[in-house]
Formats: sequence, structure tokens, C-alpha cells
Amino acid sequence: MTVRRGVGYWLGRAWLAAFGWKVEGGPPAVKKAVVVAAPHTSAWDFPFTLATGAVLGLEMSWLGKESLFRGRLRGAVMRWLGGIPVDRAKRSDVVGHVVDLMNERESLHLVLAPEGTRGKADRWKTGFYHMAQGADVPIVLGYLDYARKRAGLGELFFPTGDIHSDMRKIRAFYKNVTPKHPELVGDVSLGTEPTLGPGLFGQSPRWGTA
Repeated sequence: MTVRRGVGYWLGRAWLAAFGWKVEGGPPAVKKAVVVAAPHTSAWDFPFTLATGAVLGLEMSWLGKESLFRGRLRGAVMRWLGGIPVDRAKRSDVVGHVVDLMNERESLHLVLAPEGTRGKADRWKTGFYHMAQGADVPIVLGYLDYARKRAGLGELFFPTGDIHSDMRKIRAFYKNVTPKHPELVGDVSLGTEPTLGPGLFGQSPRWGTA
């Protein structure tokens, strides 16, 4: 896939270069995917993720609570950054909503943080898996390695339906990835929730704030 070098590319590259970061690999050769952003332990993950996507030429989307999109200017900026508003009162419908979006759109790379918080999470929420499975799209494993100052997209795979087996693969992939705050990393294992709370990174930006 060819990376188009527009304004976003150069802004993203400048941001990463300013902090001494480099992007590894290229964009996924698919038009639709659920992109896992993990481990998530810092508000800094948000701008680094956006910058990485811009450098890769990936038009990434993320979920955010509706209040983030209030106001004409603010809403326009959030949508320009890839935001998709979600009603927090209808959390049980998030998976179905994303599946519908995947089916409706020609291209959609949705970035999600399965921990649902940048604080320590004991378990991953399973919404990302059910979204990919329901829409029949692959899961792409994205990473920010703060120890090496490297960012990129790794393995791409379709959910097999054996979620525990697939999680073992995911756990092995992230084993050597160092987040901003390693002490906040929980187990890469599953919680019992079938849905994922809206937000790129769970709560704020998670819900979009620092």
C-alpha cells in the first residue's frame, strides 16, 4: 500500500522526530480492520498513535463520547482527527454499531485500547474481538514501545472464534513491548464484558483529554 505524503504525514513525522521516535513497517494491506492500541498507560499514547497513523498513511478512526463533539468547531476538529461519537448511555450497542459502520464504509481502520483505561486494568475487555469477528475484518496489533522509541503495526490476523487461543498470540506479541508506565500494565487476559466502552483509549482520550 502506497503512503500518500500529505500535510498529516509531515506533521506526524515532525512530531515523532521531535521526540526521537521512528515508525517501523508499513500500513496494513486491508481497507478495514480493528487496530489494537496496547499497552495503554498514558495520555501521551493518543498523540503518538495519531502521529504514527499519519506517517503510515492510515486514516484511523476512534470512538469518543458525544460530549467531545459538541460545538461546531470542536466537533469538526474531533472528526478531522478521526473521532466517531458514541452515546455512552447505549454501551451495550457499541459492538453492533461498529459492525454496522464496518459494513457500511468502504474503508475503516478503528483504533481501540482493550484495557479501556490508562490506569491499571486487570483484564482486557473483549469488545475489540467481537467487533472484528462480527464484521469479518482482521485485527491488527499496534504498538508504542517507549523503551526503543519505536511505533508501528505488527501482526494481522482474523479472529478464529477461539478467543482464548487468539489471546495467547496477542499476549506473546506484546510481551516485549514497553509502555510509558510499565507499572500500570495488567495481564493481557480477558474480562467478562462482551462490549468495549466507547473511546479511543477508554476514558478521556481514552475520552480525548489529557
